[in-house]
This record gives sequence, C-alpha cells and structure tokens, in this order.
Amino acid sequence: MTTTIKKYSSNFKARVAIEAIRGVKTLSQLGSQFKVHPIQIAKWRKSAVEQLPELFVDGRTRKGAAVETGNDALYGEIGRLKVELDWLKKKLECSTEDRRRLVDRSPGEISIRRQCELLGVNRAGLYYQPLSESEENLRLMRLLDAQYTRAPFYGSRRMAAWLGTQGIEVNRKRVSRLMELMGIEAVYPKPRLSQPGEGHKIYPYLLRDVGVERVNQVWSTDITYIRMAQGFVYLVAVMDWFSRYVLSWRLSLTLELAFCVEALRCALRRGRPEIFNSEQGSQFTSEKFTSELAARQISISMDGRGRCMDNIFIERLWRSLK
Repeated sequence: MTTTIKKYSSNFKARVAIEAIRGVKTLSQLGSQFKVHPIQIAKWRKSAVEQLPELFVDGRTRKGAAVETGNDALYGEIGRLKVELDWLKKKLECSTEDRRRLVDRSPGEISIRRQCELLGVNRAGLYYQPLSESEENLRLMRLLDAQYTRAPFYGSRRMAAWLGTQGIEVNRKRVSRLMELMGIEAVYPKPRLSQPGEGHKIYPYLLRDVGVERVNQVWSTDITYIRMAQGFVYLVAVMDWFSRYVLSWRLSLTLELAFCVEALRCALRRGRPEIFNSEQGSQFTSEKFTSELAARQISISMDGRGRCMDNIFIERLWRSLK
C-alpha cells in the first residue's frame, strides 16, 4: 500500500506553531482541528521557539539602519517584543490553571492584560475563586468512582439508574457533570477511528428497509481499539447479521490494511454473503479489500457518513466486548 506524504506550507506550519505556543488548546485538540499528528505539532512548536530569538537578533542588527533613518520606534518595538519573548519562554508547557498562577501581579514592564494575552488565559479568571464541591457531591463522586471501577462501561444514564437502586435519586445531568469533573466516561467505540482513503470509491448503503431473514444474507465488519497497559491494539471482526455470529477476527498493532484482508479471507472460507457492509474507512474502501468481494460477486454496502446506526449490530458487539 502506497503512502502519500502530506506537504504543508510554511504559513500553515507557522499558524499551527503559534496556536501551540499559546497553549489555549492541547496538542491533541490542535491535531483534530488542523488534521496534523500531535507529535508533528510539537516539533513545529519547538522549532518556532528555537528560531524566534534569531529574529530579534536580526532586529538588533537592523537598529543601525533604523537610527540612521530616524526610525527609533522600530527598535523600541523590537526591544519590547524581546522582553516579552524572554518572559514567555519561561512560562510554556503549563496547564491553564498553572498559567494563571504564573501571572505576575506586581507592577512591571509587562501589564497583567498583556501577560494574559501571551499566556492565552482569560483575565477574568485571575479573580474568580471557584467554589468547592458540597459534601453530598463528594459522597456521590466516591460512589460513582467505586461503581465505575466495577463497571467501566456505565455511562451517565446507567450510573443514575444504579444510584436509584441504592436509594439515591439523582438527576442524570448532575451525574454527567460529576463524571466529567472526575475525568471518567463510559468505555465505548469512539467515532472517526478510521478515515476514507483519498480517491477511493465509496459504495451506497444497501440495507435500508431490508429485512435480514437468513444466514449469509448480510455480513458486516468494523474496527475498534482495545486499551492495553502500554498503548492500544486494533481489533477487526466479521459478523453475520442474522445469527450475530463472529465469523473471524484479527488483532494488529497498527491500522494497516493487511489484518483486515486476512480477517475477510478467513471469513470467506466459511461461506459467501449476498451483501457485505462496512464503514467508509480507508481499509474497507481500498482496492485490495473490495476486489476480494467483487471477485466473488458480493454486493458491497457502506455506512453513510457519521451514521453508526447503519452498522448497529457490530457496534453493539464492541460495546459488549468492552
């Protein structure tokens, strides 16, 4: 499988690096926004921080020309930016709360307003004193933490229902807020695990209003991730919709095509479906994968974009598995 290396313009790299230096969003959030791997963004940020002092050295070199022409304002602006740069370099790599604590409130060369702009924090947040959680909420959080350890697949609805069985009537919105505060969420398949391959053919969805009445009428496949102690592995499975039987499955350390094709070939040794449904990931739209189905005259169906319900049976399998 050939891989196309993306080339980014210098303006695009500078824009992403500036956003990373500001620190308003995490590298993962910036990666989702700009479609760039977080490691690459970190490299651009490091390169930008290392090269910025050279720009100000050049600014001092230009001082002579500025003075000769009587333009002292240019050198004054460069000097001010140099002071701010030296100050900012000491404040990087901090969370929002840490950056707030780094603001120097004593009178100095840089105003509080400008410090907040450089650190990427809201000035109003400097004066806000958050209220601590009530004793009742702390008790609920202890109960939620204990139940989440026993059942990590419980979301806010099931947590609220479970609390009801313990004689505690709590609104689901409150449970959701406390779970978000604790940093826990139900373990379930996340969206956008795989992306369509550029230039690959997308097939229509053929299962709308179709009744599944027999074995080998419809098969489907999907990929999910399995959390490990030192990272993730990826799991692909092929399922028969009528019997809900898993015909084959394979594990892989990467999202390359080979393990998907291997799982498909293993399943086809058991039979031949009339319709084979999948998502629009690059693994399933690739020529190598679809040719295995076309050679056996199997109709190819693909989910609509963002429609998890189109392949609900295997999505339900992932939820049970996790």
